[in-house]
Amino acid sequence: MSSGTSNIKKSGKSEKSGKADAIASLSGIIIAAHGRHYLADADGLKLQCVTRGKKTNVAVGDSVQLTLTSPNQAVIDAIAERKTLLYRSDQYKSKLLAANLTQLFIVVATEPGFADDLISRSLVAADAAGIEAHIILNKTDVADLLPRTRERLLQYAQLGYPIHEVSARADPEHAIATLMPLLAGQSSILIGQSGMGKSSLINLLVPDADIAVREISAALDTGKHTTTFTRLYKLEQDSAQQATIIDSPGFQEFGLYHLSEGMLERAFREFSPYLGGCKFYNCRHLIEPSCAVLAAVAEGKITRMRHTLYGQLLHESAQTLY
Repeated sequence: MSSGTSNIKKSGKSEKSGKADAIASLSGIIIAAHGRHYLADADGLKLQCVTRGKKTNVAVGDSVQLTLTSPNQAVIDAIAERKTLLYRSDQYKSKLLAANLTQLFIVVATEPGFADDLISRSLVAADAAGIEAHIILNKTDVADLLPRTRERLLQYAQLGYPIHEVSARADPEHAIATLMPLLAGQSSILIGQSGMGKSSLINLLVPDADIAVREISAALDTGKHTTTFTRLYKLEQDSAQQATIIDSPGFQEFGLYHLSEGMLERAFREFSPYLGGCKFYNCRHLIEPSCAVLAAVAEGKITRMRHTLYGQLLHESAQTLY
């Protein structure tokens, strides 16, 4: 009889423990990151999060398992397997941009001037990560600069990257009508140099973005003047599929030191028809004789600018120290 009573008590304790564990353990998605501080959304509950130890391998867009430490704070216990991961790197370290993306939008404008190097590197990063890449040309109302800007972007259109022309301030309705269908059911990120109009586009697509930024700044304790963090917004759409868009701080460089030789040659989509056609199986497509890629460059089928970038990235990948 005493044995039966003991089993009942153990069962009751286990049930209470299970309920407590269910309350303490939550699933969420990382919606903002600043340094080692993160903000997660767990079914509408916003939680300030940290990692265990000194780990910083968490990205906005990550699906995570959390343990509550207070009503509005939690520890990140685990990161779910990522479908995609976009990040940049230099010789010494890497910077995670976002996880589980399906699309990348590079925002450029008629003014100020944009860097082709940044566009090309961003496109390579997207192709290497298996993320669809688009280019948004903003400020098309600056009519005198538009023809030259279109001419500069033509090389990317010829490679198959879609280019969408908008003017966030002069024609906001057209911008919304152009971009919203592209974002439906997707997990997208906007990247680009400062001054291209990324913030204007985000404010169009996410009407409460300014309010959200202030709330996130307060939650991450980044200070009222500091908003240089990556953040995720949920888009309100009629589509049954959830759509999200991630805004990232403007940056001038996109290091790709983490890409290996094999990854690089496959990330230049125009190389694809010629890979395997070189005389040497380990051809690096730089100075080797009977190289199919170099022959395509000589014939104008691959632009010299893109091939020069490939050589530069190949050199960078050999310098990695981390």
